[in-house]
Order: sequence, then C-alpha cells, then structure tokens
Amino acid sequence: MKLFHIALAGFLSLAAFAGSAFSAAAADLLTIQLKDGPVVIQLMPEVAPKHVAQIEALAKKGAYDNVVFHRVIDGFMAQTGDVQYGNASKGYDPNKAGTGGSDLPNLPAEFSKVPFQRGTVGMARAQDPNSANSQFFIMFANGDFLNGQYTVVGKVVSGMELVDKIKRGEGQNGEVSNPDKMLKVTVTKK
Repeated sequence: MKLFHIALAGFLSLAAFAGSAFSAAAADLLTIQLKDGPVVIQLMPEVAPKHVAQIEALAKKGAYDNVVFHRVIDGFMAQTGDVQYGNASKGYDPNKAGTGGSDLPNLPAEFSKVPFQRGTVGMARAQDPNSANSQFFIMFANGDFLNGQYTVVGKVVSGMELVDKIKRGEGQNGEVSNPDKMLKVTVTKK
C-alpha cells in the first residue's frame, strides 16, 4: 500500500509539472492590426509577468486601438503605445506623443537574459528603469546594447514584413509626421 501512495504521489507530481508546462505553451498572443495586415506577437509572461499583464489589460479594454507609432527609427525600432497622447482618434497630441502612459501604475523593471533581436518586443521607459507603463517597441534589427537595460515582453511570430512597412520617422529621435497606427489590438490564447 505504501508503494501505491509513493507511485500516486509521483504521478500527481508529474501531472502537475505537465500542467504547468502546458500552460506555458498556451501563451497569450497579442495581435496588432496594421493598415497592411496583422502582426502577431507571442507574449512572454514567464519573462516579464507584470509587464505582460499590463499590456494585456490595456489591450483588452481597447486602450491601444488607434494609437500611433510616434517614434520609428530605420534599422532600429518602431515605438508605440502612448495611450495618453498617442491615440489618433481621441486626444492625439503630436508634440506630447511619447511622453505619456496610461491610467495604470508604472512598473518595476523585469530585466532578463532574453536578447534584443529582430522582432523582439520591449517596453519603453524613461531614465528610471522602473518607469515603463504602456509604451513598447518592436525591433527592426538586433540591438545587443539594449540587453539587460529594457524589459522584453514578447517576440513577433507572424507579420514582421508588415512591421517593416511602418512609416519611418526623421532625425535622430525618429519623430514621425502623419504616423501609422495600430488600428486594433487584441489578446488571444495560442
């Protein structure tokens, strides 16, 4: 009988492990509808749980819909997500886009060893490492100099060729006049 209990405990442990592995495999996907089609991002809650939860909360309430790509630097990245000043259909202010956030609190840094490569999605922040809120960026190319300095939240798994079509900005800061926008942003299970 004792052997049965040990075997049962082992089976339950294995089942719990398989269940947690299954939940990680069923990661959430963030879909950004651009003018040219959908971009799908696999979010990484195992790497940055607080940041992913905040992005999902904002997406689920429609806060990212119609938000512009206010800073786009060719060969580097496209930045968006300023729900306060970057919404093209309500409250858009091109002079302030990129300085705002959301009505949710700023987040503590969740730096990881996940490298910034083409298609990596990271959280934008101010000088304070604990100031990320709603803005994020998608890498056009590798950016090793960002590793360990910014929080990685996901990776583009489909539609990177559409990200490449986002209107580029001008100057060193990549400010965009008449910018492209995220038409609709949704969260689904893989």
